[in-house]
Amino acid sequence: AGVSAMIGAAASGVTKLFLDSNVSAGIITFSPANTSPDFTTWEDDNLYWRTAPSDLLQGEVLGNLIAEDGHKNIGILYQNDAYGTGLFGVIKEVFESTGGTVVAEASYNDGDSSFDAQVSTIAAANPDAVVLITFDQFATIAPLLANAGQSTENFYLVDGNLKQWGDDVSVSLEGAKGTTPGPVLETDFQDRLNGAWTEGGNSALDDYSYAAESYDAVILLSLASLAAGSTDAADIAGKLQEVSGGSGEGTKCTTFAECADIILGGGTADYDGMSGPVTFDENGDPTEASIGIFQYKADNTHERIETR
Repeated sequence: AGVSAMIGAAASGVTKLFLDSNVSAGIITFSPANTSPDFTTWEDDNLYWRTAPSDLLQGEVLGNLIAEDGHKNIGILYQNDAYGTGLFGVIKEVFESTGGTVVAEASYNDGDSSFDAQVSTIAAANPDAVVLITFDQFATIAPLLANAGQSTENFYLVDGNLKQWGDDVSVSLEGAKGTTPGPVLETDFQDRLNGAWTEGGNSALDDYSYAAESYDAVILLSLASLAAGSTDAADIAGKLQEVSGGSGEGTKCTTFAECADIILGGGTADYDGMSGPVTFDENGDPTEASIGIFQYKADNTHERIETR
């Protein structure tokens, strides 16, 4: 239907459902939030790109964080899909490499509504801490774990469930920590996003996860099209690494207008965006990224305490 590129999906498991179809149709799939390591080696004809880093990075940071916090024995409860199994594997490997032990692991399938068996498996092993690789199921699972004797301050969350939970979770999360990819966002950028959102009659934003990555996806696709002088998907894809600075050449620029001026003047643009330098490798993965570490307060909202 004349589509050169699409932005999405957010969930790795969802992208896997249609990526091959998009590749066959010659359409670029550009995700701002896919983190599964599987996409690095996907046979995609150069038509898959992402501004979110692979879970190899987030998993490494979280696994090391748990060890640094003094935990020796952990349980991991995860969703059985591309996202959950990938992140689970990395966290387990990294944590065990520090000398720690994964004493219990339990998985569930998307669509499940009962988690009693998984919670029992984790609680029976009496871990020092529990890693929860979930999405909104966290709101149901957290109270079950607490009722089973697990200390919520020793919960570790990931980008899929690191939310401003407030009253949506019925137990205190004070002290719990979590990670999500992304830098500290500039206040002006947050204000611009919030203004555009509320002008449509929506309530104010309280979560900016992957906002910068989404913004940069649009800019990078536009710059690649401009540099290629084409709206053909293959032509655009052929310029994405270049405009991100991944070719090792180019003049640094931080806005579409600034980068466009460089391209139109015959130069090579190297876009550094709201999510960071990006700098794509040959697999369409960003080679530079930040992972934020967050901690929950008494009101079940979190704040960034560190960036790695």
